[in-house]
Amino acid sequence: MTDSTTALRSPGELTGLTAADLAAKIASREVSSEEVTRAHLDRIAEVDGDIAAYLHVSTDAALAAARAVDAGLAAGDQPASPLAGVPLALKDVFATVDAPTTCGSKILEGWTPPFDATVTARLRAAGIPILGKTNMDEFAMGSSTENSAYGPTRNPWDTARTPGGSGGGSAAALASFTAPLAIGTDTGGSIRQPASLTATVGVRPTYGAVSRYGLVACASSLDQCGPCARTVEDTALLHSVIAGHDPRDSTSLDAPGPDVVAAARAGAAGDLTGVRVGLVKEFVEGQGVASGVQASFEAAVAQLKELGAEVVEVSLPTISYSLAAYYLILPSEVSSNLARFDAMRYGLRVGDDGTHSAEEVMALTREAGFGAEVKRRIMIGTYALSSGYYDAYYGSAQKVRTLLARDFAAAYEKVDVIVSPTTPTTAFALGEKVDDPLAMYLFDLFTLPTNLAGHCGMSVPSGLSADDGLPVGLQILAPAQADDRLYRVGAAYEAARGPIA
Repeated sequence: MTDSTTALRSPGELTGLTAADLAAKIASREVSSEEVTRAHLDRIAEVDGDIAAYLHVSTDAALAAARAVDAGLAAGDQPASPLAGVPLALKDVFATVDAPTTCGSKILEGWTPPFDATVTARLRAAGIPILGKTNMDEFAMGSSTENSAYGPTRNPWDTARTPGGSGGGSAAALASFTAPLAIGTDTGGSIRQPASLTATVGVRPTYGAVSRYGLVACASSLDQCGPCARTVEDTALLHSVIAGHDPRDSTSLDAPGPDVVAAARAGAAGDLTGVRVGLVKEFVEGQGVASGVQASFEAAVAQLKELGAEVVEVSLPTISYSLAAYYLILPSEVSSNLARFDAMRYGLRVGDDGTHSAEEVMALTREAGFGAEVKRRIMIGTYALSSGYYDAYYGSAQKVRTLLARDFAAAYEKVDVIVSPTTPTTAFALGEKVDDPLAMYLFDLFTLPTNLAGHCGMSVPSGLSADDGLPVGLQILAPAQADDRLYRVGAAYEAARGPIA
């Protein structure tokens, strides 16, 4: 930690507590939700000028929600949820009726939706005040939050470095103690990768476990909403609030999910006897992992063994093709999803002076409103879906996806979870990769394969790299609808690992 960022990592009395501790104090009326929410709003005012985690701060709405929780408790009502009164930062890709939803893009600058996303509605129903909307790569396309039209977010561990992406704002809010809870989305690692770079916890739930209704889509077959916090238990508590079937989302799982809170609390006891942990042969053989990251990972695996886990080597033969498949499937879906931003219904409109046709207004608006990375992916996707190339590119990528899912299925017959580093290096400098799209894409090499399979994954801090003193993350993967395994293993490891400096 550098001297210049020490203050960003030094929380106050309330802002340094876990969400579980805050919830208990609020429920017992030892402290009010309004006090807790004000403390975090004050913290935002104090440090977010250096971090830029937030695009919009909802001061009045957050305090009103907090007062409503306090009034209910004073009247003798039961808390609406185990997290009632604990404030949260929401990634600016979820529809909110009382705050702008920009997706980090100029094309939606100032747009306030007429409805709440299901995740937003569930947070409100749970009595969770929403502090504001967090910065992100435009339409969730990026790995560093540098693609935001509103400027980059900085990593509280070193403000010259990225907090990751696309959900860097949510992770940075947690790491700078301006929020005890956050929500992100994970299309190829956008929850887990920022968690790794900021020493926070992030979970991509099983595809379909959390509703995508009101989530502005990037790639519909890959996107998944998920919880972020500073501890595994807090993340599990938030997971339980937002998960569940939603008939408004056609991809929502109509089946009860596992009890992730019970799994986290059981895991914290520290016994992993009987748990089989897989090491992917192809990851072990792979190049490009920094020495400090590799050392941290090996120490984490040794810790899991000490907790009683059995470590088994598994193979995912098709994984070498996953990056290429992902970057054909994702832009193809982006090309389709972003066609809706046509300047006709909402958002930015350029050239509407009566001298341009509707087609010209659409072209001018999309040229002015979309950033370079979004345009790049739209063009790649449009080409991959075009006549004569569909089978060769998009169709072939989907076949690879099927083969990769089969590889994972075979591996999970041998093990309960798979572990790897979350990212190949620690946080890189802002500007270092922004002009090299391939280098940026390669940064998600460990995270994106599980998205192609529709499975779940977690990043939990595994310490600080001996190379540069920056955070390193341990990635834990599990099959679909086995999210509880993530929380059991993650909580056991977290308890054994101890605090991170």
